[in-house]
Amino acid sequence: MSLVESLKVLRSVRGDAVVVTAMGIAREWMALGSHPLDFVYVPSSMGQASALGMGIALAQPDRKVIACNGDGSTLMNLGSLVTITAAAPKNLTLLVFNNGVYEVTGGQSTPGAARSREDGRDVDFAAMAKACGFSSLLSFDDLDTWQREAGRVIDEPGPTFAQIKVSPMGDAGVLKSPGPGSERAQAFAAELQRE
Repeated sequence: MSLVESLKVLRSVRGDAVVVTAMGIAREWMALGSHPLDFVYVPSSMGQASALGMGIALAQPDRKVIACNGDGSTLMNLGSLVTITAAAPKNLTLLVFNNGVYEVTGGQSTPGAARSREDGRDVDFAAMAKACGFSSLLSFDDLDTWQREAGRVIDEPGPTFAQIKVSPMGDAGVLKSPGPGSERAQAFAAELQRE
């Protein structure tokens, strides 16, 4: 499935959840439109969506938080998986969109992709998440199943880990900032304070 298709599914089920995006996912999420509870974290954010999502989930325990990471970003900050399960926020869902490449920096294979590994096997991100302490683990590699199950995944008590296998975007363009950071942060904070 394509990243854009998978994000459209997420957009359709997110409700009033906070959605944290970074890197290539942020670029495509922004292109689909904006929502006051979007926390788009670019630039220089590789690996940070999971940690930011956890922080927001802990600070806002009554609000659902969805953190969207790529596989490259997940590899960049594997420690956040252990930290998330130690803190165990029930309102956090971590989605890892796995395309096997570092999309934003030119499409180089990640060391987790089969084509980069001597053993020729993809790293099993769900098994890694399980070893870090996630008990709610899901994996999706086709759009129909993701469409059917996405709402349940988001509604499930967390912390939840789901891997969504997507195809690389190819030449999707440069990652751009969504605008002045301080203004966006203030607007986001104001939206979080609403009842």
